[in-house]
Amino acid sequence: MSAFAASATPTARPGPALLVREILRHRRALVRIALWSLVEAVPALASGLVVAAAIDRYLAGDVATGSALLALLLVGTAIGVVGTRQLYPWLASVVEPVRDAFVTAVVTGTVRAAAGVGRPAGTAGVVRLTEQVEAVRTALFGLLRQVRRIAFTFVAVLVGLAVLAPVTAALTASLVVLAVGCFAFLLPNLAGRYRAVLAAEEEVAHRAGQVFDGLRDVIACGGERRAIAHLQEAVDRQVALERALARANAWRGLVVFLGGQLPLLVLLLTAPWLLRTGRLTLAETVGAATYLSVSLEPALRGLVGVVSSAGLTLVVNLRRLAESVPPPPEPGGGARRLTARYDLVVRDLTFAYGPHSAPVVRDLSLDLPEGSHLAVVGPSGIGKSTLAGLLAGLFPADLGTVTVGGVDVREACPSDLRRRIALVPQEAYVFAGTVRENLRYLAPEATDDELAAAAEAVGLAPVLRRLGGLDAQIGAGGPDLSTGERQLIALARVYLSPARIVILDEATANLDPATEARTEAAFAARPGTLIVVAHRISSARRADRVLVLDGDRHHLGTDPELTRTSPLYADLVGHWTTTDQPADGTRWETAAATSTSRRSGEPPPDRRRGRR
Repeated sequence: MSAFAASATPTARPGPALLVREILRHRRALVRIALWSLVEAVPALASGLVVAAAIDRYLAGDVATGSALLALLLVGTAIGVVGTRQLYPWLASVVEPVRDAFVTAVVTGTVRAAAGVGRPAGTAGVVRLTEQVEAVRTALFGLLRQVRRIAFTFVAVLVGLAVLAPVTAALTASLVVLAVGCFAFLLPNLAGRYRAVLAAEEEVAHRAGQVFDGLRDVIACGGERRAIAHLQEAVDRQVALERALARANAWRGLVVFLGGQLPLLVLLLTAPWLLRTGRLTLAETVGAATYLSVSLEPALRGLVGVVSSAGLTLVVNLRRLAESVPPPPEPGGGARRLTARYDLVVRDLTFAYGPHSAPVVRDLSLDLPEGSHLAVVGPSGIGKSTLAGLLAGLFPADLGTVTVGGVDVREACPSDLRRRIALVPQEAYVFAGTVRENLRYLAPEATDDELAAAAEAVGLAPVLRRLGGLDAQIGAGGPDLSTGERQLIALARVYLSPARIVILDEATANLDPATEARTEAAFAARPGTLIVVAHRISSARRADRVLVLDGDRHHLGTDPELTRTSPLYADLVGHWTTTDQPADGTRWETAAATSTSRRSGEPPPDRRRGRR
């Protein structure tokens, strides 16, 4: 897939701000949730009052009325069930869009981070997507379902107690506030322990990825025990942290006792005095006990449980996602907008993959006026793909500058840069969908006639006819397409784009020479600059100028000039003209490596297909 992205509004960073923003976007659903929650709380509000009234009627000898009042509890329960049933669709209408927003933010941030360093994202990104985002979704649903219900139950109990037994209501409210305060005191410790568990999970995934990615090397070097110990250390730490979290959770029982069980205990202990002094009747005492035992204690127990699990899960995962996913670039963000010009100027460019690594590109200067056609050649592994990434602005240079229309690519607005420059790698990406959707990815407004013209220009038309036209379905990765056909789709996609600098990084390596020539001619005739990292010497001969990379040296000139002045280029041309080129196009890469090793006195290396 090309290093070109359609302009879009930057995706927000996953974290508390994104959560609040997405929830508040659904105000209508939140209002419906609140209204149905009032209906759901009817049984809790009515329980104590109805029980007290029924006992009064029984004591008065009116059994029928007392029984009828108790029957009202069933009616209240039915009303609460209706409220609960109506809540779930509205809860889902809030939770699922939040989950989608977080998936988008995490995927975007992970891809952006990988593109920024030019390396795969690793397994930690998979953990964030499959575990942490799903944990946020599950926790949010649990909180909206449970904490909302518990909060309305608390209010209903306190209102009922205030009406039935005011002295009990005041004591109960005080003890509940005390219990919640103790719980709030415990939460930071619980959150810290839970964050440590999450970090340990990511470390296990990271180390497992390292071990399994390098399994062949581990076995070849006899390092199985060391690799197992390396992974086991992370697993043991995760187990120890999870046990510490479980011990800290044991303190939740104290909170339930203070706020849920102690009020009932105090009521029962003071009941004789309250009855003797006439402060409460027997019916009011039983009704108050009903509120405390049937509604309050289970509600507080549920609150402590759900906040300790779902609440901490939500908070810790939000913080973890916010810390681990890089923030999106600011729109504009102080970056310079590109002008209509697209001349490419390189000055003293130097780049190395690490502080102790030898530079892959050193002191390169180059001028490419608008409409240029440049071929880049050199032995395999010499740095051609690295140079392509530098010219596209994918890698930051250690020294020197790359400017487009006078603007340094490091300072350019990212969306402008991606619209202006398209990089097509050798590994073509085809996504699931129709051929039309694949071709329109970078040009969503393109008509079918324009799609057909692009397909004809790059040589994709026969493939379109074989597939059945633009509406033909393609599976993820194009399993039914050959490697060359996938390359043609990627090439046609970029041909349709508004990019005015196109870099083909061996993007035609799996095409036959005739189709490759046709494709390069189409891009050369298209408005803009064409840079070809050449896989065959014929690509170099079609270019206006050729850049030869030869270790610390580089040579720039036309094909005739370089044939006379560059020994490496002359060797490449000689190998091409005297040796038949195989269908897979690997001969020239091997020839380049052979000529380099011959000049250095070393034996020719094995073919290193794909290492550039």
